[in-house]
Amino acid sequence: MTTRRFLNLAILFVSTLLLHSNTLAQDCNQWNLPKDAKVRLGKGRVLDIAHSPDGTQLAVASTIGVWLYNLGTGAETALLTGHIGWVLSVTFSPDGKTLASGGIDETIRLWDAATTQHKATISGHGHDVNSMAFSPDRKTLASSGGHDGTIRLWDIENGRLRATLEGHGHDVSSVAFSPDGTKVASGSWDEMVRVWDAATGEHLQTLFGHQGAVYSIAFSADGKTLASGSEDDTILCWDMDTGKVKLTLTGHTDSVFSLAFLTDENTLASGSWDNTIRFWNVATGTIKMTLTGHGAAIFPVAFSPDGKTLASSNSYDGTIRLWDVETGEVRVTLEGHTHDVQSVVFSPEGNTLASSSQDSMMWLGAASTGKHNATLLTSTIRLWEVTTGKQKAALDRYIARFPSVVFSPDGKTLAGGSDDYTIRLWEADTGKQQATLEGHMDWGTAVAFSPDGKTLASGSDDYTIRLWEVETETLKITLEGHTAEVNCVAFSPDGKTLASGSWDRTIRLWDVDTGEQQATLEGHTDQVTSVVFCPDGLTLLSRSQDHTIQFWEIITATHKVTLAGETDWVTHLACTPDGKTLAGGGYRHTIQLWEADTGKQKATIDGHADYIFAVAFSPDGETLASGSWDRTISLWDTNTGEHKGTFEGHTARVHSVAFSPDGTTLASGSEDGTTLLWQLTSPAAKSTE
Repeated sequence: MTTRRFLNLAILFVSTLLLHSNTLAQDCNQWNLPKDAKVRLGKGRVLDIAHSPDGTQLAVASTIGVWLYNLGTGAETALLTGHIGWVLSVTFSPDGKTLASGGIDETIRLWDAATTQHKATISGHGHDVNSMAFSPDRKTLASSGGHDGTIRLWDIENGRLRATLEGHGHDVSSVAFSPDGTKVASGSWDEMVRVWDAATGEHLQTLFGHQGAVYSIAFSADGKTLASGSEDDTILCWDMDTGKVKLTLTGHTDSVFSLAFLTDENTLASGSWDNTIRFWNVATGTIKMTLTGHGAAIFPVAFSPDGKTLASSNSYDGTIRLWDVETGEVRVTLEGHTHDVQSVVFSPEGNTLASSSQDSMMWLGAASTGKHNATLLTSTIRLWEVTTGKQKAALDRYIARFPSVVFSPDGKTLAGGSDDYTIRLWEADTGKQQATLEGHMDWGTAVAFSPDGKTLASGSDDYTIRLWEVETETLKITLEGHTAEVNCVAFSPDGKTLASGSWDRTIRLWDVDTGEQQATLEGHTDQVTSVVFCPDGLTLLSRSQDHTIQFWEIITATHKVTLAGETDWVTHLACTPDGKTLAGGGYRHTIQLWEADTGKQKATIDGHADYIFAVAFSPDGETLASGSWDRTISLWDTNTGEHKGTFEGHTARVHSVAFSPDGTTLASGSEDGTTLLWQLTSPAAKSTE
């Protein structure tokens, strides 16, 4: 059974957030930029959301900071930065005066909710801060994260550690304060529920009974009952006075991932991987009704403030359903998300529903720490009108990563393939999005402009290549023939031929005008990761996971030569504009320079601390840029190999770099969900010499 970490939502009171006048005057693409960056494209990935109870604000934890939104307009109001790396969790204090954010940097930051000013940093958590909860009296903050099963209680007034709650033998999946704030309960993957004294941290009870990981817990409104849902398909209702099981609720046929008590204290709702929602009478232990209709596992469920409506989400098709609690009928189905809704939360007055989705999930290691953290791909937040089901706003631009970015030949447009199945076009100067090209059925992994800038080619994991007319933003033709993901595309210098490399181990040459396949170049024994035309257009270079770099003659579509030397570690290639020098970066943390005509090694450049997955030459061929999994971009002198500078600011691996045609701007695309544009003409990168 695959377990998932869910977004923890807090519906709490918060005053209206005010803005500084300088923030109002700026475009959000330029808020809190790293040194030497001039524009940010994208907003990172959504990792948590918190809704203000007055219905005016939404806080979004992302890979680059905390975004604040005005829910009346759907507009960004602030970007809070300061964490080193991703922000994993956010929550408001009950009085609305404080916003707390927890990060991968093992710290908690407290912000003044009215002014957005940083109030304090709480250090010493010891692990990623994945989940937080304020006590009802707002004096204590509980935080959890990491695999050691600990929970920490912090004194909000002075930021000091009040207590460390130890005893769980595995990840803590859920933490909740009792309604009166005297107790803290926790559920864990170790199959146990534990209860603690919130004031002293004293362990009060260990609740044994589940035969699988505990995924969710919920207190009844009077605090007398604690419900816990588990991987063992059951819900246990515990008497908080005795610590004994009052009821065992059975009926689900798969893991119970979500629980919520109705305000009448006797009704409990549960969402399960068996695709059903069940209403239980916890006084009698009987099922009141079973709601069916979702076609896949149900994750979050939430009651409206008046208790008359239940919201539930489907983990796969992206739908949200609003149910009449009394009749069990579907009032409305909310459609707009494409996949995997991870959280739903009602505004305090119940008129608005906020939802957050992730199109997929994978696990990646953080380059700086070596830890593994969930990477959530293609995030979108949507706001819905509860009575009509109409979408009020879509808070998008939360893109998982940009595996490929490229400037148009005139330097005015930047194109990027992303993990939301789209290709995006931006104004290079302002970062304003011009267009979203839709049509691919999977991730866009490669993009390239034709030399005249009129055509954009995009390769995708859906095995196809699409040629787009840039001026009209329309699809010209779809090239089909590859039998696996398309990793790379490149136009010939005359723009008449397109080369594509794929996981199917082949390189294919296409006629750009007709879309006909001209030739298939075979010889690699593993996926092709990079294709580059030499400036004369007569030779194509390709790199493959078979650890070779091949030279191909375009006219005859035949293999010319295999580059000699140690190339097993190279993953990505670039060629100088004059065609004399070839650069390769990859797994050894170094860059290799060769003479392109002879294959003779010119130099080895060493400086990055992790894999190098992007290399590009400046238009004059004098500078080489490299992007690395160490989250940095470095600039090198092509002739001497001397280090010229480093750009820092991404919070995850850098996958692509591209120079503007005039050489004054460098673009870098990252797994943090942003592309940064760096200024090269002013004291450019900071030297590390």
